Amino acid sequence: MAVGARIAGALPLAGATLAALALGGVAVFSVQQVGCADPGRYVQHDDGQVELVGSCVDPDHLPPAPEPTDNQVAPAFNDLAKTDQSP
Repeated sequence: MAVGARIAGALPLAGATLAALALGGVAVFSVQQVGCADPGRYVQHDDGQVELVGSCVDPDHLPPAPEPTDNQVAPAFNDLAKTDQSP
């Protein structure tokens, strides 16, 4: 009975370990199959903007950035309390 309880307790650990190994193997296989010679690098400009230089990322396959909106958001209550509202 004690042996059965130990085996039942070890099964979730063994299953999780097996799943982690399988997912790790799939990740390594996927990375090796990409075939990209230039992994790219990040460059930070003087204005603080970070840019990816090089790599196998094709800008045509990336979704476009959302257009900026001119929607003015109403100020929060804390912002209203900070201003002088006397006439």
